Amino acid sequence: MKMKIFLAVVLAACVCVPAFGADFYMRKDDVFTLKDFVFHTGETFPELKAGYVTLGDPKNPAVLILHGTTGSGAGMLNKNFGEQLFLEGQPLDAHNYYIILTDAIGTGKSSKPSDGLRAKFPNYNYDDMVHAQYRLVTEGLGVKHLRVIIGNSMGGMQTWLWSIYYPEFMDAAVPMASMPMAMSGRNWMMRKFISYTVRNDPAWNGGDYTEQPKSAQYANVFYAIATNGGNMALQKAAPTSEKGDEIIAQRLGAKFTMDANDFLYQWESSREYNPQGLEKIKAYVLAINSADDERNPAEFGVMEKAIAQIEHAEYFLIPASPETAGHGTTAQAKWWKDKFVEFMKGVPAK
Repeated sequence: MKMKIFLAVVLAACVCVPAFGADFYMRKDDVFTLKDFVFHTGETFPELKAGYVTLGDPKNPAVLILHGTTGSGAGMLNKNFGEQLFLEGQPLDAHNYYIILTDAIGTGKSSKPSDGLRAKFPNYNYDDMVHAQYRLVTEGLGVKHLRVIIGNSMGGMQTWLWSIYYPEFMDAAVPMASMPMAMSGRNWMMRKFISYTVRNDPAWNGGDYTEQPKSAQYANVFYAIATNGGNMALQKAAPTSEKGDEIIAQRLGAKFTMDANDFLYQWESSREYNPQGLEKIKAYVLAINSADDERNPAEFGVMEKAIAQIEHAEYFLIPASPETAGHGTTAQAKWWKDKFVEFMKGVPAK
C-alpha cells in the first residue's frame, strides 16, 4: 500500500494528471483566442487558443499560477497543490482572490501540434509562452495588475521571465523548482535524450505517425526516474532491485495518453531558456527550491547569487528527506505554504 501511495505522488509530480474532486469557488474553464500571435521565430498564428481556469471574483486581487512541463492549469487543482492553497481558509482562498491558471502553449486547451499541424507547428519557446500568458491575462481577462505569480518547474522558469519582462505588473513573484540560469548541464542533456528517443523512432515518422510511437512513454518514464522523485524517497521505495523493477513495470504499464508531438515540443521548448536582467526585477521575490531537486542542484550556488541582484528577494530551500520528492517536492504546497504566508505579509500592494 505504501508503494502505491508513493508512486501516485511521484507520477502526479511528473505528468500532472487532473484527478481531483474539490469544489472550487466560482470555477470557470474557458479558452481565449489571441489574434495574430507572433512567435519568436517570426511565424504568425491568425488565431492562437489560450486555455485557462479561473477561480473567484475578478474584482478581487489577481493571482497567476503557472504549471510545469506536460501539465495544465486544471492539473494544478489537485489535492497537494490547489486544495492546499485555494479552498476556503487556505492562503489564497478563492473567496478573497481571483485565481488564474493558464494552459501554456502546447498544453491543455491551448493550441498545440496535435490540433492538426503536427510537426509543422511553430517551434515555440518559453518567451512565446510568457507573451501568450500576458496577452491572455490583460486582453482576455482584463487584469491590469497581479498580486502574485506562482510558478512551478517550467512555470517557475516562466515566473523569472515574467518578472524581468513585466517588472511593474506584479507585487510578488514566487518561482519554484527552477533557477535563473541558461538551460544547460544534466538538466538539458537529459531533455535532449527525450528528443533523440522520439525523433529517432521510425514509428514517429517525422511527426506523421498513424499510431502513437511507444518511444514517448519510454522517454517519459526514463526522464522522470532520472530527474525526479528524490534520492532518499526512491531508495526508500526501491530498497532492492526487485522493487525497482516493480516501479519501472508499473510506470511503463500505466496508460500514457499524451500525443507524442505535443510531448516532444513541450520538452524542446526549454532549449533557449536563459533569463537575463535580474536587476530589472521590481517585484518582491520568494524563490523556493528543494535541496534534493535533481534538475536544480543547490550546490551550484546560483540562487544565492541571483537573490543578491534583486532588491527585495529571499531564498527558501526545503531540506531533503525520505518524505520529499526531489524535483517534485514543490508540487506539494505543504512544504512551503507557511513560508509563503509569512512572506506575503511583508509585500506591499501597489
